[in-house]
Amino acid sequence: MVIASTQKVSSPVAPPSDSRERVSQGFKGLQDRICQKLVEVDGVGQFMEDQWTRPDGGGGRSRVMKQGDVFEQGGVNFSEVWGDRLPPSILMQRPEAEGHGFYATGTSMVLHPRNPYVPTVHLNYRYFEAGPVWWFGGGIDLTPYYPFEEDVVQFHRTLKEACDRNHPEYYNTFKLWCDEYFYLKHRQETRGVGGVFFDYQDGTGELYRGPKPEGPAAQHSKQVGQPAQRNWEDLFKFAIDCGDAFLPSYIPIVEKRRNTEYGEHQRNFQLYRRGRYVEFNLVYDRGTIFGLQTNGRTESILMSLPPMVRWEYSYAPESGTPEAKLYDTFLKPQDWVNWDA
Repeated sequence: MVIASTQKVSSPVAPPSDSRERVSQGFKGLQDRICQKLVEVDGVGQFMEDQWTRPDGGGGRSRVMKQGDVFEQGGVNFSEVWGDRLPPSILMQRPEAEGHGFYATGTSMVLHPRNPYVPTVHLNYRYFEAGPVWWFGGGIDLTPYYPFEEDVVQFHRTLKEACDRNHPEYYNTFKLWCDEYFYLKHRQETRGVGGVFFDYQDGTGELYRGPKPEGPAAQHSKQVGQPAQRNWEDLFKFAIDCGDAFLPSYIPIVEKRRNTEYGEHQRNFQLYRRGRYVEFNLVYDRGTIFGLQTNGRTESILMSLPPMVRWEYSYAPESGTPEAKLYDTFLKPQDWVNWDA
């Protein structure tokens, strides 16, 4: 994705001298907390850990659970990479980083539950630094197959609470940005029910720093205007707060829906909708593109793909069915925080 913005951006305040060490430890801690709770909730599955190194600099630890009681497959990864050659995707977005070595780190997660009534969920929070350029980015989104309105409302309200602790307009802007980002253009539908998404947050300029200056997220950001200066410490705290909002936003849904009975019809629909997940991650996902362009570990980059999936030619749900409601209501951007569930 190429960021084309005419927005005037002042120079960010320099990060602290120990920024890389602190953000590395912060994202490792997030990975540890998430994995510990997921093992407890699943009750059967365990994470297999692969520690890997990148020939060009850096490495990470990939943790994957397979054939758990709840999670058919899921991965929670930490990586930190560095090098002298910036990937093309970064140079096109931030040309002022050219000529500098880079450092990038983050924690990413995708969970594919077995039961079609438990949603797939994705999380990624990251940090990038190259010379005078640095920023935090990431987000979380929920992809249900047979959604319940109260679950989606609870998910979004939990995220809003985490955002509101850091800035009163974070959720309102980054929710709209999430609806924009997790969108399959070739299908003309959202990937799921959204969440929050942000990028290029270095404390300067408006909150929205994306490619659609006339979109809802950009328009809302313009109304908000340029917030007061936010420094590295503020944004680091925000990223970790968002990461820690995952468990209280998602685990209650798992506990309510994990034992819901389902049959072959629901399973086949789940596998069909998983195809949308594959399409997005291989065509649009910037984390996947960045990882492949920087010679990252392929197995870790592609762990987000589901273990089983199916495609069906020219599928259309029958009117009045739960599958049709997914398309008609949940795959369209909604104001979930104020939804009457």
